[in-house]
Amino acid sequence: MHHDGLDAMKGAYQGWEQEHLASALKRATREPAHSDLAQKPLYTPLDTEGDSYMSDLGFPGDYPYTRGIYPSMYTGRLWTMRNYAGFGTPEETNQRFRYLLERGQGGLLVAFDLPTQIGMDSDHPRAEGEVGVVGAAVDSLQDMETIFHGLPLEQASPSLTMNAAATVALAMYATVAEKENLEPSRITGTTQHDILKEFLSRGTYIFPPKPSLRLTVDLIEYCTKHLPRWNFINICGYHLREAGCTLIQESAFALGNAITYVEACLERGLDIDSFAPRLAFNFSASANIFQEAAKFRAVRRLWAKLMRQRFGAKKPESWMWRVGAGSTGSMLTAQQPENNIVRIALQALAGVLGGVQSFHTAAYDEALAIPSERTALMALRTQQVLAYESGAADVVDPLAGSYYVESLTDQIEDEVNRYLERIEARGGMLAGIEEGWARAEIAESAFDHQRRIESGEGTVVGVNRFNEEARAPITLHRPNQEMVLEQLKRLKTLRWERDNAQVEHTLKELRDEARGAGNLMYPIKEAVKAYATIGEMCAVLRENFGEYRAETGY
Repeated sequence: MHHDGLDAMKGAYQGWEQEHLASALKRATREPAHSDLAQKPLYTPLDTEGDSYMSDLGFPGDYPYTRGIYPSMYTGRLWTMRNYAGFGTPEETNQRFRYLLERGQGGLLVAFDLPTQIGMDSDHPRAEGEVGVVGAAVDSLQDMETIFHGLPLEQASPSLTMNAAATVALAMYATVAEKENLEPSRITGTTQHDILKEFLSRGTYIFPPKPSLRLTVDLIEYCTKHLPRWNFINICGYHLREAGCTLIQESAFALGNAITYVEACLERGLDIDSFAPRLAFNFSASANIFQEAAKFRAVRRLWAKLMRQRFGAKKPESWMWRVGAGSTGSMLTAQQPENNIVRIALQALAGVLGGVQSFHTAAYDEALAIPSERTALMALRTQQVLAYESGAADVVDPLAGSYYVESLTDQIEDEVNRYLERIEARGGMLAGIEEGWARAEIAESAFDHQRRIESGEGTVVGVNRFNEEARAPITLHRPNQEMVLEQLKRLKTLRWERDNAQVEHTLKELRDEARGAGNLMYPIKEAVKAYATIGEMCAVLRENFGEYRAETGY
């Protein structure tokens, strides 16, 4: 808009604000939904007057990618639809994957049980009560072979939700694919592998931060040489948000972690353009659709500038922020769980309007248990209705030009940049983790969120307003104790039948390499092929690296 026109609008806006808005707000009977951002009740061209279309927005597929990383976005190809699945025995998980793929799911998001995630076999004393509960029990290559038996590996593009032991998980999957005669250049998928966020949120770490970071770089280096289509890391804002982060903190801490990984790879001697195009992210999407959509647009632009200007990446592929997103599970409620169906649909819409590359929808019963077959299907159908009936996928970046959304996009970028400056001033994310500062920041935000709910300052439908005394019956998935016994029997048989001399040889090779500075993916893969268990391999690494114990307090 011309400058004279903006001056005229400023005067008109001030007059409207004083004569109409002020008195209307005095009569208001409701409080707006809680927001992590300062907002106004109305947005106009005055809120975007400093924007330049070409430098701030541009076209989809062009720098700075605010409007999307691909020219056609969903008009050419829909986002990948995923459901987080996996439980019990490998056989049960294989059956659930077949069920979802037959009904149109485009990618597999593999859940592992807690013992597997922290590098313990199913017969470890500390694994009791947790085997197969929140994911599949995977003790050895044998279990991974069972999970993926008969599945279309080249099309299924699995995401292995593993972090501390991601090197083992990838070695297992790559070996399965090779046994299926899939060339390494054709193996596609993702390892989550964001160990830094484990120190900040979920807590499924094994080793201290520095050796954990070594394993991260080992996996990235291995993939750049041998698995060119594998997404070797999914840098997660998602779990940080689940732990209590604000929208701004989610973005800043995730980018701070990403910067740490990039710098560690550069220190290893990797060229920025050899690995940056395969960096991927995993963010949350709440039901606040406009703020969430603006978040994805803002971080996409911020990442492009960061990679191009700070790290000097030359390839456009290195500037592209590739992000998968998912339903914010912590915002789903055990009370009136059917309300979650609406929340999940809004969360998915937020991700689509923000231009994500994949989305995983939670099931409405996930505040109570892992999804049943019926609720998992409903979660998938939610995305399919959105894709084929809503029209949201028919136009690239449909919110562009909204005074509100463009102003939010600018605001989020500015606030995330300021938070990144705070992180840098403290010495970066590794220092923030080791000192406990980052966790304290998250804990404070989580406490503030809970206080608002308990005080009624923020409304959660069915929890602190619009409650119902009676609860409708709901059928939940329950773990099967017989499954645990079956898994333990399988593990015992494996140890009896495998070549244990070969296992010991590969574990010795791993032990020797861990004491040096070599890439540990190579000895880990040899141990996997010998059917060493995840517990045996991680025990060797524990001997060398030790176990991490988080400091309490800050």
